[in-house]
Amino acid sequence: MKLLGTALALAALTSAVDHQHALKQGDSRPNIIVILTDDQDLHMQSVEYMPLLKKHMIDQGTYYKKHYCTTAICCPSRVTLWTGKNAHNTNVTDVHPPYGGFPKFVSEGLNKNYLPVWLQEAGYSTFYTGKLFNAHNVQNWNSPHPAGWTSSDFLLDPFTYEYLNATFQRNQDEPVSHEGEYSTDVLAQKAFGLLEEAVDLGKPFFLTMAPIAPHSNVAAQQFPEPRSTPFTAAELMQVKMTTPIPAQRHKDLFPGAKVPRTANFNPDKPSGVSWLKHLDQLSAEAVQYNDDYYRARLQALQAVDEMVDELFERLASYGLLENTYVIYTSDNGFHISQHRLPPGKECGFEEDINIPLIIRGPSIPVGGETDIVTAHTDIVPTIFKLAGIKPREDFDGSAIPLNKTGLQQAIGERQEHVNVEYWGNALPEGKHWFSLDDGKPVFYVNNNTYKALRLIGKDYNLFYSVWCTNEHELYDMVTDPYQINNIYHSAPTEPERTILNLPLSKVLPRLDALLMVTKSCKGATCVNPWSVLHPQGDVKSLGDALNTNFDAFYMLDVKEKVSFDKCELGYIVESEGPQALGLPVFGQHKEDL
Repeated sequence: MKLLGTALALAALTSAVDHQHALKQGDSRPNIIVILTDDQDLHMQSVEYMPLLKKHMIDQGTYYKKHYCTTAICCPSRVTLWTGKNAHNTNVTDVHPPYGGFPKFVSEGLNKNYLPVWLQEAGYSTFYTGKLFNAHNVQNWNSPHPAGWTSSDFLLDPFTYEYLNATFQRNQDEPVSHEGEYSTDVLAQKAFGLLEEAVDLGKPFFLTMAPIAPHSNVAAQQFPEPRSTPFTAAELMQVKMTTPIPAQRHKDLFPGAKVPRTANFNPDKPSGVSWLKHLDQLSAEAVQYNDDYYRARLQALQAVDEMVDELFERLASYGLLENTYVIYTSDNGFHISQHRLPPGKECGFEEDINIPLIIRGPSIPVGGETDIVTAHTDIVPTIFKLAGIKPREDFDGSAIPLNKTGLQQAIGERQEHVNVEYWGNALPEGKHWFSLDDGKPVFYVNNNTYKALRLIGKDYNLFYSVWCTNEHELYDMVTDPYQINNIYHSAPTEPERTILNLPLSKVLPRLDALLMVTKSCKGATCVNPWSVLHPQGDVKSLGDALNTNFDAFYMLDVKEKVSFDKCELGYIVESEGPQALGLPVFGQHKEDL
């Protein structure tokens, strides 16, 4: 089903010749389009339910299977996505003030220092429609207006997550309600209007299309009034994030679809640490509800799938396919029933941080697939490279290889790690976890702060985390891909375990030292954290660091480890323990990171 109808498609075809002529007379740099979904999973097969995405993106581009967000919640992840910086360097760590949201983005000076501003300075026209940041609302939309956009049409809170009651705000115009219209369809119309504006300007453009699907539906009246202090547990629990609403034409699709019954689906024994290890097994009623929730997510994505189809029809009609890169990704992943969890995100589990990334464009292998490690910090550096802009020194990521040669070289040369971090709450989504009993929420977690590493090398695949409770997790994901068995020893009386055919006592000091670097890294040290520990350049991976020549250094000299003095709702440095190794690095003295 086409979103805008045959008449508009024919009109686009009729004007294609003029548009092609205008572009050929101007800048020959490529156009760049980003499709950014909201909370889309990789590990529950949502992409497999999008045949048009497969047709245009997966079959005609390259699928990056080991792509990660660095903070598994909307606003911090999106700020990282558009700045190329980890959340500990943007200081936007939550979805609402005082620690996050659009007001925090502005107060940190980022409204003048993010991708669209830089692209405009480089001669690109820039366009955006859909969700930009949380707490960008009907009250603060023009105080200030998001900078850097040639033309824009933003979704605004508190109506952002209402599939049938969205409010959009175009350029400097007053917000407009679209009550009764389906949000993704409205967004598609706006996106194609912006595309036509971009083509008419006759110079290279950047366009983002950011629908809310498959995020939960949230009624506007449930949002607490904006303020600068943290919301209480009771206030947050009143924000009922319920089943996504599909378009009417999709509401009966996939009647037999269920959450994949993987090994970590509602397991017989709890897994994880901190609050996770105390979760009860889900009831049969909750499992049924979660399956319904999952099915609604798949249905909600169908309008996005149709939008992708129409986008490529229009690009073809404008003659732009040969000079346009299209990037498809999500802000973060999602879990439903894994590890006994209700619907939600915010955890370090693979379901929450490993997300779709598909790129199509000139020189990109057709039907390609790669396991090189990439992260959201790499997206802006990649766009800079495509646009011919020199990378900034404060980028925490590096450009993603896009052609066959670059992808082959990356297998042996690219960094193997991802910095993962989170501060504050873990909130459930769905009706089973919201009712209050004597003023106390059934499910509310405010100690969900952690620092973590994902390491994927030739012979290892690890997740290591330290929580604000100072509990640790270590998963060997070669033998335990669903993160069920935490092998970190918690008691001195436990027999020592092995990993990588080595005792943990040898491997853990390396992980502790690496995490100490990445937890507060900046710029180049985020891309190559081993250079802080081994400035001679002879160590570029965990495998290199495990050389016996370095045993004394890691096991005796490096004594500072990641720890927390207190669980906080935001990035409060004073509560986060040591910030530097405080010791000589191997082979030479280095005072700080």
